[in-house]
Amino acid sequence: MSYYCEICGDYADVHHIVHRSEGGLDFKLNYKYLCKKHHRSKIGPHRDKVVDLNYKLEMQNNLRELFIKSFYTGNDIKIMLGLTPGSLKKLTKNLKLYKEGYSSDDLIFNLMGRKVYSEEYIEDFILQKAISCI
Repeated sequence: MSYYCEICGDYADVHHIVHRSEGGLDFKLNYKYLCKKHHRSKIGPHRDKVVDLNYKLEMQNNLRELFIKSFYTGNDIKIMLGLTPGSLKKLTKNLKLYKEGYSSDDLIFNLMGRKVYSEEYIEDFILQKAISCI
């Protein structure tokens, strides 16, 4: 199957927004299709932390739009994200299971590599980077 860069339309590879080394799973919302230039060059998420953080914030916002209820069953999560049974187990193994299901906030936190992203976080990162260059 051929993928095309979401930025320029050139042939693309799959980029994991939350990298597997950060605990990222294989599901559609964790993918960004990027060509070599927009994936691994100086302007790509592997070498530009601000680009990486913006992709993560976008993904987190997409997850918040998807998980609008407070709780979900394992089967709901599996269907909504298109997860394999193994990926679902990996996601939920350290989550508290309430009588209503798994908490949306806990799910999103785990899907994001156990981090929370915000505009302020990105702005602080940019400011700290600028200060360190002085």
